[in-house]
Amino acid sequence: MSDENLPGTDTAEPDELIYSVSDGIATITLNRPHLKNAFTLTMIDRWAEVLRTAEADPAVRVVVVTGAGGAFCSGIDLAVLSGIEPTPIARRRMLTEGVHKVARAVLDLSKPLIAAISGVAVGAGLDMALMCDLRFAGRSARLSEGYIRIGLVPGDGGTYLLPRLVGPAKALELLLSGDTVDGVEAERIGMVNRVYDDAVLLDETYAFAGRLAAMSPISTAMIKRAVYQSQNLDLRTNLDLIASHMAVVQSTEDYAEARAAFGERRAPTFVNR
Repeated sequence: MSDENLPGTDTAEPDELIYSVSDGIATITLNRPHLKNAFTLTMIDRWAEVLRTAEADPAVRVVVVTGAGGAFCSGIDLAVLSGIEPTPIARRRMLTEGVHKVARAVLDLSKPLIAAISGVAVGAGLDMALMCDLRFAGRSARLSEGYIRIGLVPGDGGTYLLPRLVGPAKALELLLSGDTVDGVEAERIGMVNRVYDDAVLLDETYAFAGRLAAMSPISTAMIKRAVYQSQNLDLRTNLDLIASHMAVVQSTEDYAEARAAFGERRAPTFVNR
């Protein structure tokens, strides 16, 4: 089944996903506020595309994903689900050849990816936030793996991602009940990194993203890669991996610049070499 034949690919809306870059930070804005930024498959195509664009762009150091209109993402547009041919293979392809494109692009992204979550993040919308490296939430945030409430199973990585953040028991509690947690509770259980008043959420997110954008892009990418790789490694293998990373980093121009800037008490200027 080609992308052209996937349900939802003929429902594109103008600017349903907005991509911009400023001061080393790329922003992905989900822009269907009338439906709490529920996504279509054309939107998924664009989402994956801009993630790959950000990865290839040396001007981008950090990526922020957020939603317009006071919501993050309410998951897949139910009109997409109703348009799927009612066969197991068609339903599987809707995920593997459609929705999961974003997850695969995230896996290939070497740059920090931050979700700024206000309002609802539900079902696949929450999964999209969970696959980010960091999550900052507004106090108004309402987060739920609500698939169970409509008789479904988490379809976009929730059963993999959530237990790694909050532990298997808490993850099962949330997955099996479909309960909603607010931003404060999400921070308490480790689902999000930080919670802010809604009015300052984006300001605080961009302030933190700016700090990361000012760091060595080589070291940033290697730290991110090592953290994720090490989840499947024993300590001895991790130490061997890090020894190689350290040797590579110390041979770069950016390392020499960082050392010089530190000694001279000035901001470094990195060239990603």
